[in-house]
Amino acid sequence: MIERPAHLSTTAEAYDAVVALYAEFVRDSLSRLPLDRAVLAAFAAFVAADGAGTVAELGCGPGYLTAHLRGLGLDAFGVDLSPAMIDHARAAHPDVRFEVGSMDALDLADGELSGIVSWYSVIHTPPEELPPYFTEFRRVLAPGGHLLLGFFESEGGPVEVFDHKVTPAYRWPIDDLAALARKADFVEVGRMLREPREDERFRRGHLLMRKR
Repeated sequence: MIERPAHLSTTAEAYDAVVALYAEFVRDSLSRLPLDRAVLAAFAAFVAADGAGTVAELGCGPGYLTAHLRGLGLDAFGVDLSPAMIDHARAAHPDVRFEVGSMDALDLADGELSGIVSWYSVIHTPPEELPPYFTEFRRVLAPGGHLLLGFFESEGGPVEVFDHKVTPAYRWPIDDLAALARKADFVEVGRMLREPREDERFRRGHLLMRKR
């Protein structure tokens, strides 16, 4: 039996413990974030232009973003480490598919997906353990499939850990994260950086990439 990396169990347990609070915190968050909505809409447009196949939101939490992607016309489903988050997502969005799973070892066939959204979900992965995630993303995406990452940007500094309200997380320089994706044979399509709102601590980074 392969031993599960410690950070996965830590992350799942941390989110299990705060389901109701976290779900309420993020429930209407996109309504206040026009630039974030624009990035998601661009991702949906690229996927639709390529035939609108299946899209997975990896690290879907309570499911609000998966539901948003479906509202953009995508055949989207969600995957999350936290069983309690998945239970909440299924109750809140009964017509949407949600599964417990880890984004570094997906129960999906090679080339099954047209798109992947990882919205502030790779942030809890230690930097040295992140490259295999991009390898797995590449495996399950069809040729030309799109990957959208949302993350906390380090504003020119190095990768650094910070005290995320749920469990420790990492801020990434956008160039370094893009370089990791290139090593896994992804091509950058575009990027968006936005400054933090009054109720946010850090700059937000968004990378849209395509499997070569």
